Amino acid sequence: MLASAFAHAQLTVEITGAGANRLPVAVASFEGESALPRAVTDVVRADLERSGLFKLVELGPSPMGADSVDFGRVRSRGADAVAVGTVSPSGGRYQIQVRLHDAAKQVALGSQAMVMSPAQYRITGHRIADFIYEKLTGEPGVFSTRIAYVVKSGSRYELQIADADGSNAQTALASREPIISPAWSPDGSRLAYVSFEAKKPVVYVHNLASGQRNVAANFKGSNSAPAWSPDGRRLAVVLTKDGQSQLYSVNADGSGVQRLASSSGIDTEPSWSPDGMIYFTSDRGGSPQIYRVPAGGGDAQRVTFEGSYNVSPRPSPDGKSLVYVSRNGGRFQVTLLDLASRQTQILTDSSKDESPSFAPNGRMVLYATEIGGRGVLAAVSSDGRVKQRLSVQSGDVREPAWGPQPRN
Repeated sequence: MLASAFAHAQLTVEITGAGANRLPVAVASFEGESALPRAVTDVVRADLERSGLFKLVELGPSPMGADSVDFGRVRSRGADAVAVGTVSPSGGRYQIQVRLHDAAKQVALGSQAMVMSPAQYRITGHRIADFIYEKLTGEPGVFSTRIAYVVKSGSRYELQIADADGSNAQTALASREPIISPAWSPDGSRLAYVSFEAKKPVVYVHNLASGQRNVAANFKGSNSAPAWSPDGRRLAVVLTKDGQSQLYSVNADGSGVQRLASSSGIDTEPSWSPDGMIYFTSDRGGSPQIYRVPAGGGDAQRVTFEGSYNVSPRPSPDGKSLVYVSRNGGRFQVTLLDLASRQTQILTDSSKDESPSFAPNGRMVLYATEIGGRGVLAAVSSDGRVKQRLSVQSGDVREPAWGPQPRN
């Protein structure tokens, strides 16, 4: 183990594709926000723009308060909706009032109030963007969520956690040995991952608040691919303690090991579905395909039938679809499967995709890919239209995992 030997590299986000028919939205500068160290509305606008669903309309520098909207100015600029707000000092902290309006009908769509410290301008901006996103789309926003990923620079590995926009990166673990497969607990308080610091793959559970961790799986041979149960009590893991890679589950403290499936092939990459099924990759049929098995163990059922190579399954938060990596003409691409209709859609146009991970609202998929021989992260919407690229100036970025919705 070693202290962080290189700066917390911020991920920069580049939008490479946007949705059709983006909604024109204006976020007026909030009245009184000039007293803050940074403008909250800058964060809100960047979040909404990055989503690919909104076209941000510029209103000019004049601020608007929560109770004073210049609808004439808003409509003349072509915005269909406008967010306005007021920032008021309150005993060393700030009270923020936000109101969202339908600009054509000149009616309020909703309001939000919160108290923040000056240092909380970024998380406050994310929460306001989530509020606007939900009011305009009917679905929860994910701007307040976090992502985990691994940065490799030279011989050093860092498990980092950042805001969903790539900012505020913090190092949870640094090592000269590989770190792979980070997985968020359902409440966002812990990360499970695989570290090679013991010169073999061992599964750890890391408490993010305290920095303390415990060994969850260190059996004979390899211990890998942790995946949390929906209740956060158990992990599905892949162990070779009895021979080939097979699926087991263990309690988060490492006790209560239980075998989930048996095959003469290699079973790996488990992922828990909200309905309690565990999806995984297996070559039991001759080529790598995706199967599922009940969480209590039992007979495995094959899920993918198109193509000869389908790996890394991740069920959507509502359990209705599955993303995975398929091989198509020598290209490895993120693919979406609708579990009811059996329809598939290739979401990406890259060729070396790995490690797909759904956003908690199911609308975006974060994944790792390679551009110019260097590992970067990318995100694509579940309809394939919105595309983003997240990269750092130096080093490979891989092994992404999108965290859950924060619990207020």
